[in-house]
Amino acid sequence: MSAPATHRTELTVRGYEIDALGHVRHTVYLDYAEHARWEALRAAGLSAQILLQNGIMPIMLETTISYRRELRYDDLVTVGCEFEWGTGKTATITQPLVRVADGTVAAEVRSVSGLLELSTRKLVADPLDRLRGLATAPEILGL
Repeated sequence: MSAPATHRTELTVRGYEIDALGHVRHTVYLDYAEHARWEALRAAGLSAQILLQNGIMPIMLETTISYRRELRYDDLVTVGCEFEWGTGKTATITQPLVRVADGTVAAEVRSVSGLLELSTRKLVADPLDRLRGLATAPEILGL
């Protein structure tokens, strides 16, 4: 297993993401996590275009969210992406969502992800090797 690496993405809570109770809607946390994962991939040199050109795409296999504190309109939030790679076909991604103003962890998203071979619609047997070969900054993803 390789050592985990963490990438962080900052965003600001927007008005249309708020529910009737005045805090971020539950499904928006998934959007924040998705955006942060793509930002981490892009920072590693693995944009969606590069992945598509190489016939692969990340795929989510399982996701859980632990809600801890509210996020409200105009809060500045940091979304982390810590990739943990084992020896199989999947990785675990842990994503704390932290309110910048006070360091409060508002939520944590944990996902199991794989790398889909688009031509066969099957998981890539050795995703670490495949991504290492394409990434310009593999250390961002803990590769």
